Amino acid sequence: MGAKAVVLSLCFTLIGWKNVAQPLQRYTFDRGLFGTEFRQIFYAPNDRIAQEVRRAVDARMDSLNVIMSDYLDGSEINRLSATAGSGQWVSVSPDLFDILSRAVAIAKASDGLFDPTIGPLSQLWRRAVRRKIFPTKPELRKAHQRVDYRLIELKKPGFVRLKKPGMRLDVGGIGQGYAIDEGLKVLQQLGIKSALLDIGGDILVSDPPPGERGWRILIGAAADTTTLLLRQVGITTSGATHRYLEHNGKRYSHLMNPRTGLGLLHHAQTTVLAPDGTQADALTKVFSVAGIQKSKRLIKRFPGVSVWITEERNGKLKKWSSVTSTSPSPF
Repeated sequence: MGAKAVVLSLCFTLIGWKNVAQPLQRYTFDRGLFGTEFRQIFYAPNDRIAQEVRRAVDARMDSLNVIMSDYLDGSEINRLSATAGSGQWVSVSPDLFDILSRAVAIAKASDGLFDPTIGPLSQLWRRAVRRKIFPTKPELRKAHQRVDYRLIELKKPGFVRLKKPGMRLDVGGIGQGYAIDEGLKVLQQLGIKSALLDIGGDILVSDPPPGERGWRILIGAAADTTTLLLRQVGITTSGATHRYLEHNGKRYSHLMNPRTGLGLLHHAQTTVLAPDGTQADALTKVFSVAGIQKSKRLIKRFPGVSVWITEERNGKLKKWSSVTSTSPSPF
């Protein structure tokens, strides 16, 4: 049974309890997904309904994985990448068209600091980090020439054309956020009002747990932490990773700047609070790549977004937050 059929069937099952006040219990389910851990936390009236809800969300997650994963040979996004430079318009699923449209919009707003065509560079850097061998200049040049979000053409109702041979799409920088947005839609369709979804640190919350003002989310590191009470928002933290490559006395992060084709030379831990998971996921990359100075200008382009950055550059540590005493509450 497909994800939509599961949701439709369960909607009929849940009609009885939606309109009857019942005590709610907290349920937590964990599984592997997208190469990381996926956690569902939500409040439901009993074990049977909780298990059915979990299966419906899992089915939706699995359907998105076979669409978006660039690690799966037969995924829809990889089949689309294989048509690059052919000149043909390719009919794609509504999900793939939607995530590519959103990715391109963020790429434009960030002046290319986020780019869903970064696939050739992603593959090159994954291999380089794994082998601990810095890419050659010709390899970097060849990969970088194939990266440019302006080479994606989108035509409604659902056609995509990749204009240059060798292009490869990679929505890893936005896909987890998009997935939790879609997962929450399933939960809401099934009458689940209080929920938290977490894929590898990309977190989305709906209404708070019963009797609480919000979901308690800890941000920061070590002794420098802050607890936020959140509802109806997405939040993601990027950084604090051990994946890097050293070359000629410099340490290059696994996080790349699409405009230079190189891993970052500065270290940034960035947390973004946004109206949805998709924005929170993508914008942690944007602001990490931009650094503090550029982020102060870029933040104005993203209404309803808050950002915290801790940046180490040339041995100096700096911190900046867009949150002020007059900023709107996360509630």
